[in-house]
Amino acid sequence: MRPFLTAEWRNLILVNWAIDPQLLQPRVPSGTELDFHEGNTYVSLVAFEFLETRVRGWALPGHRDFIEVNLRFYVRRGDRRGVVFIKELVPRPLIAWVARTVYGEPYETWTCEGGGESYRWGRGAPSNRVAVQQLGDPTLPTPGSHAEFITEHYWGYTRRSEGRTDEYRVDHPQWEHRAVGEWSIDVDFGTVYGSEWRFLTEQAPTSVLFAVGSEVAVYPGERLG
Repeated sequence: MRPFLTAEWRNLILVNWAIDPQLLQPRVPSGTELDFHEGNTYVSLVAFEFLETRVRGWALPGHRDFIEVNLRFYVRRGDRRGVVFIKELVPRPLIAWVARTVYGEPYETWTCEGGGESYRWGRGAPSNRVAVQQLGDPTLPTPGSHAEFITEHYWGYTRRSEGRTDEYRVDHPQWEHRAVGEWSIDVDFGTVYGSEWRFLTEQAPTSVLFAVGSEVAVYPGERLG
């Protein structure tokens, strides 16, 4: 199958919290179940560079390189491990429109800036920020580790309606990680993601990871039977 979208996802900062699975259960798409690692379910704030973007092989002027910030959690369908997005933020209205229309994903247009080791976003002025410092050398995560669990998901699941779930495949090589020496996060979760997530503003993350990233290919979605 020909990819719908190809790009590079680079310099991913992943901030992760172990949370009560009951908070996620109402959002689990039909046909999937929550994915646990060592007894925990996680929600992750992910900020990264979306580069060299092409849709069906075409590069849209002014839409090739941008920043994305998303909030996601983890599910599985049999041996397929995937992600579900709570909200995805990008600075380009056309990108948000295409993602909502084609995939039913919860994209919104916000100001998103930065790259590398620091990202900022907001409505108008980018008042939310996440950054890392003192990164180690790139290495592959240990098999079965927390870091591998967070980054090695190759399927996306979207709840299009109460009884409909779409599944799509994302191809990329295993990502190298760099150990994070220092990090900072200043996010108003209640304002950005809704009141139910306000508690994350004051809750210390379980982990902060940095993935180098790679080229990716995103394939068309298919409705689960």
